[in-house]
Amino acid sequence: MKICHLSLLGLLFTASVAHAQQDAAAQTNLNALAAGAPTVVPRGTADGFRGSPYADNRWLPAQITLTNALPLPPVPLKYDALDHRLLMRAPARPNDSLQLDDNRVVQFVLNEPATLSGPARARKFRRFAEAPTDNYKRDYVEVLHQGRYTLLKHYLKKLNKANYQGAYNTESHYDEIEDKSVYYLLGPDAKLVPVKLALKPLQSAAPALAAALKTAAEARKPKTDADWAAVLDTADPAAAK
Repeated sequence: MKICHLSLLGLLFTASVAHAQQDAAAQTNLNALAAGAPTVVPRGTADGFRGSPYADNRWLPAQITLTNALPLPPVPLKYDALDHRLLMRAPARPNDSLQLDDNRVVQFVLNEPATLSGPARARKFRRFAEAPTDNYKRDYVEVLHQGRYTLLKHYLKKLNKANYQGAYNTESHYDEIEDKSVYYLLGPDAKLVPVKLALKPLQSAAPALAAALKTAAEARKPKTDADWAAVLDTADPAAAK
């Protein structure tokens, strides 16, 4: 029994050391990703700006996956879709936004807390490897649904600068960030189809799901991204692993 007890202590000690080493590696990886100085975030003109550059305005805890699969601790994260960058808020510098060097980032998952309008959920973002043009392949897309078909949201933002021309100019006196996001349905044949989040466009892009989509949409009455993701989850459930 003493030998078993000692063996158990040895296993616990080994596990403790391995966990400590993993934590140290995680922090080292995070330090390597974070830039050393605070980054500048869009602030608009003296009159301010309208709209948002972010996929989500909140600082949400995120798990980041690297190309080498090394661990990273969860960090508060924002995806700036206007300038195509990831921003983090380090615990030691809570008032600063730090830009990540995301060259080795494969994907990240934003953990959204429960609200009065819905339960907590994990929102997965990955590289847009199937992008129709090369300049978008390094962007991140949100995976709203994944089954036989995959529903992707490509966050696109456009900055319209304030217009001060003319003494009696009646044009906009503020910068406006316009949301130009596009949804895509990726089929089992790897064909990428741009779609609108409405029943008929989705049925047209996925005819094999037409009947199931109609039934699920009639039951849920979808309005938001999360609603349509739930419709697809019902009509096109993910294969069991």
